[in-house]
Amino acid sequence: MMSKTPITVAYGDGIGPEIMQATLDILIAAGAQLDIEEIEIGEKVYLRGISAGIEDSSWESLRRTKVFLKAPITTPQGSGYKSLNVTTRKTLGLYSNVRPCVSYNPYVKSKHPVMDVVIIRENEEDLYAGIEHRQTSEVYQCLKIISRPGCEKIVRYAFEYAVANNRKKLTCFTKDNIMKMTDGLFHQVFDEIGAEYPQIEKEHWIVDIGAAKLADTPELFDMIVMPNLYGDILSDVAAQITGSVGLAGSANIGDHCAMFEAIHGSAPRRAGQNLANPSGLLLGGVMMLNHIGQGDIASKVHNAWLKTMEDGVHTYDIFAEGVSTEKVGTKEFAQAVIARLGQKPTTLKAADYPAESKKITVELKSRPRFHKETIGVDVFLNWDGSNANELGDKVALCSTEKLKLIVISNRGVKVYPDGMPETFCTDHWRCRFENPEGKAIAHADIIELLGKVNKAGFDFIKIENLCLFDGKKGYTLAQGQ
Repeated sequence: MMSKTPITVAYGDGIGPEIMQATLDILIAAGAQLDIEEIEIGEKVYLRGISAGIEDSSWESLRRTKVFLKAPITTPQGSGYKSLNVTTRKTLGLYSNVRPCVSYNPYVKSKHPVMDVVIIRENEEDLYAGIEHRQTSEVYQCLKIISRPGCEKIVRYAFEYAVANNRKKLTCFTKDNIMKMTDGLFHQVFDEIGAEYPQIEKEHWIVDIGAAKLADTPELFDMIVMPNLYGDILSDVAAQITGSVGLAGSANIGDHCAMFEAIHGSAPRRAGQNLANPSGLLLGGVMMLNHIGQGDIASKVHNAWLKTMEDGVHTYDIFAEGVSTEKVGTKEFAQAVIARLGQKPTTLKAADYPAESKKITVELKSRPRFHKETIGVDVFLNWDGSNANELGDKVALCSTEKLKLIVISNRGVKVYPDGMPETFCTDHWRCRFENPEGKAIAHADIIELLGKVNKAGFDFIKIENLCLFDGKKGYTLAQGQ
């Protein structure tokens, strides 16, 4: 008999305990060899004063088993609580979020009957770095962090997933016509790594029109790889247009650990009523079985679930007169799937996972180091005036021999010199100083400048150094500059 694989299980909040019990009942009935460790996460832990929503002992379990099957949780209202999903993904290095989005026409109503798209979402950086500051009375900031290693890991994982799963095309979505450096890097890495996979068709879309195409004609896509925020939003959109977001499972994969879950929330209004559809978490469990090398059991569970869909045994959320044959609760749905273990669908495509799945590994290549020179500095001011020319004339007096005021922008738009009177301004101003000769400056030169800014009575919030990397600008111009 196969030895049992240790996994960590969290029953979560809201409908979590119900759908987790249903999922485990099905997996175990199918013969899954699991050694289960239970941990408590979520609302109760938050309300005990632990802002992360998870205790140290639970981290020990996750690091020991390296496999996490997680039900949805509830994060209490208020700014003192951090997202446990984001914390878990980043702490355990789960850089790849894999979300298959498949339509089950005609058994689940969908406008897109042939949809079969896998979305690969970067999971650790982008705006989800969660680095935010209130800088003035009017302006808040969230930092978008995109790294070359982060891009390389997720893009290479996506190509390797395509090869391993016989996918033919990989599409990249970014907004690099606006965010030319951050999203531009993601697109650049996609092109560089894509050249190593000539057997995979490749394309890039600007995310706005790409999202429109995905929502309208998803059959154009096979796989999509995206930075974190776009991937989070569009994987939910893609799941919903298959027929229901409640049917989608999700895998979070790292080099050492993995987490499996449904993509929907804890739905506290439906809790304790034996109504919730466990399908999303169950399909997350199928992905888990495939990950831990129990692909034969994964196929058995997946096919029994597909047969249940075909037979019209549906929970309330997907029940439709004329299509569904029986409306059932959470427990009864689980029993229906268990009763069909060993059966296969007759219309829907049957699942056929390899008995022992091959884990996808990603190795980063060594990267060249660039020669960096600092040639200027952006000084951000909190200033309550509204006349950019007045501010510019005063700030220009702070210039030093090495650093001269070049431009002032407000919310990214140039307002001095020669700004437009129609431009609306807040109390947050970026003052760009550069060495007029374009030569490198020292930190001492910046400190001298800040001393003059301080002596002039200005409230500076932060600075950003302006650097050249092998002679190329590592910063963008202001809009209109």
